[in-house]
Amino acid sequence: MSSTLQTQCCIAGGGPAGMMAGYLLARMGVDVLVLEKHKDFLRDFRGDTVHPSTLELIYELGILDEFLKRPHQEAKELVGQVGNDTFVLADLTHLPTHCKFVAFMPQWDFLNFIAERAKQYPSFHLMMEAEVVDLIRENGNNVGVTAKTPEGTRQVRAALTIGADGRHSIVRERAGFQVNNLGAPMDVLWMRISRQPDDTARPLGRIDAGKMLVMINREQYWQCAFLIPKDTLTQLKQRGIEDFRQQIATLAPFLRERVQELKGWEDISVLTVSVDRLIHWSKPGLLCIGDSAHAMSPVGGVGINLAIQDAVATANILGPKLLAGNVSQNDLIAVQRRREFPTKATQRLQVLIQNRIIRRVLGAQHSGPMKPPAFVKLFQLFPVLRRIPARLIGMGFRPEHIQTPSVSLTSPQRVA
Repeated sequence: MSSTLQTQCCIAGGGPAGMMAGYLLARMGVDVLVLEKHKDFLRDFRGDTVHPSTLELIYELGILDEFLKRPHQEAKELVGQVGNDTFVLADLTHLPTHCKFVAFMPQWDFLNFIAERAKQYPSFHLMMEAEVVDLIRENGNNVGVTAKTPEGTRQVRAALTIGADGRHSIVRERAGFQVNNLGAPMDVLWMRISRQPDDTARPLGRIDAGKMLVMINREQYWQCAFLIPKDTLTQLKQRGIEDFRQQIATLAPFLRERVQELKGWEDISVLTVSVDRLIHWSKPGLLCIGDSAHAMSPVGGVGINLAIQDAVATANILGPKLLAGNVSQNDLIAVQRRREFPTKATQRLQVLIQNRIIRRVLGAQHSGPMKPPAFVKLFQLFPVLRRIPARLIGMGFRPEHIQTPSVSLTSPQRVA
C-alpha cells in the first residue's frame, strides 16, 4: 500500500460533522477520505440527542424511515424538576418539521448509520485507526495531512482538508488558529444507573439544593449527567464515593438503592466543559467545522446538531466548487459567514444560561427545596411560551437544508 494517498477532500475526524460532510460530498460525486483515529465509533457518553433540525435533514435525504428503525427514544416535551415542582420547559409538538421530537440515540449508532449510507457511494472512503498528527503545507497552502495508521505513517494530499476532529482538534492546533475562549463555570460527570419498568419514561433535568442532574432514558438504564463547579473534581473525590452517591439520591430519591451500582470513580466519566470558537475558521486549503471551529456547552444538547448544520452548509457551498476543481479562500470564508451567526447566537444563549442559572445553582447553599424561577412559572401559566425554547433547541437559529444533487448509488464499498 502506497504511503501517499490522493483525494479531492480529506476530512480529519469521523464524528457527526466529519461523517455527515463526507456523506454529502460523496453523494455529489466528490472523492472524499474520512480519517478516524479510533477503530470503531463505540465510545460512551458522547452527544446522543438528534434534534428535529437533524431529523429534517435525514428526511430530506430520503432515509428517515430507515433511521427511525434503529433503537432510540423520543421526547416530545423537555421536562424539568426544581425542588418538588415538575414543569414542562419546551413543547416540540408545534415545530414545522416532520419529526416533532428529540430522538435519543447512542452516537455510535448514528455514526454507523451515516457510514452505511455513505459507503453506497463509490467516491466515499473511510479509514479507521488513522490519527491525523500534522498538516502538509506547500507555498503557504495546506495541501493535506499526515496520519498515523497501524501500517505506519501515511500522507494524504487533498485539494481541501476539513478539520472535524473535535474540541481538542489537532488540525486547528497545527494550523495555529486563534481561539476565542468564552469560558464555562461547570464540568460534567457522566454515569449509568439502571432503569426500572415503572420509572418515568421522560428525560428529566433536576435542580435542588445547589445540585443539578440530567437523566436521559436509555430503556435499560439512565444516562446521567451530574454538574459540578469547574475544577472541583478533586475535592469531590476527597469526600468519597458514598458522599457522591448520596448527592445523586438527594436529587432523585427513587435512585437511592440503585446508586450503589456506582462502585467507584472508575464508573464515572468526566467531561471538561469548554465554550470557544475560532476567530477565523479557514486558511488556504483548510477549513474547520463543528467542535473544531466552535466547542459548545452541553446546555440544550445542541452541539451535535450545530455540527451537522455546519456539514450541510459546507457541502452546499463547497461541493460544486470541489467538483469544478476551483475552491478558493473566499469559498471557505463563505462557509464561516453562513454559519457564524447561528454559532455566536447559540453560544451567547448558552453562556447566559451558564452564568444566570447554572453558576448560581451550583454556588447556592439551600436548607430547603428550591423554587422554580419566574420564567418557569410563566411557562406553566401560558403553555404557548413553551414553543420558544422548543424552537431554539429543536431547530436552532439557522437550520440548513439539503441543496445538493445525488449521483447514482453503487454497491457498498469496503472500508479502506
